Amino acid sequence: MELAVDGRRAFAYTASHAFDPQKPTVVFVHGAGLDHSLFGLQSRYFGYHGGNVLALDLPGHGRSEGPPLPTIRAMADWLFAVLDAQGIVAASIVGHSMGALVALEAANRRPQRVQRIACIGIAYPMKVSEAFLEAARKDEQTAFDMATIWGHAPQVPFGANPSPGMWMYGDALARLSRLAPGVLYNDLKACNDYVSDFAGVNCPVLFILGRRDVMTPPRAATALTQKLRNAQVEVVELSGHSLMAEAPDQTLDALVEFFSEIPTGPPGR
Repeated sequence: MELAVDGRRAFAYTASHAFDPQKPTVVFVHGAGLDHSLFGLQSRYFGYHGGNVLALDLPGHGRSEGPPLPTIRAMADWLFAVLDAQGIVAASIVGHSMGALVALEAANRRPQRVQRIACIGIAYPMKVSEAFLEAARKDEQTAFDMATIWGHAPQVPFGANPSPGMWMYGDALARLSRLAPGVLYNDLKACNDYVSDFAGVNCPVLFILGRRDVMTPPRAATALTQKLRNAQVEVVELSGHSLMAEAPDQTLDALVEFFSEIPTGPPGR
């Protein structure tokens, strides 16, 4: 579905279903340099099981016009502008990596509009190495290689893919190759610079973490999971950072169970 947000064209996958403001809404927010398609299985499920789904392409990504937004705070503001455009008072949010920071920022700043959030493959603080940042700033191929290799568990190149016919490295590189110059650097810098105390996050939060994640290892989320009083943690043993592709069924099962308790209408505060 094409949307008009802040005077620019934006895209969201909706599972080809019309919106009903009375139904629960789940918003999917992708990670750095990615787009809505990485949530293919998970977003489709929610769209076909009684709710609204919005799997977003952030500005400058996928089919949404640029320029990319420079901060996590700006991305959260844009997310609420999307909800406003659809007449949605409150929603739940699923975010991966950078998108997980966006989900937390949204829940932190406007808790009355966020019912539940799921954070997939997250660390806080989400610091990025100087070598990675510099390669991305120069739009070097090495930056795309780093994002691809570190974004998957070490066993990924050796086959046994849970999604038959899918080449995970090739899929990731294809997404990254479509980016306009500077977009990956923009995203990585936004993650690296983001700081919050998360004092306003009081909704239920699910963390889905890959045991073999070398980009945001589970230990890097420990302080955050302990800080949030309504947090629960699901660790997927054989997955790396790209849990939606590496462990699609386990990721979906965790989301389905967590969001089965979403109420209809706005949250009571």
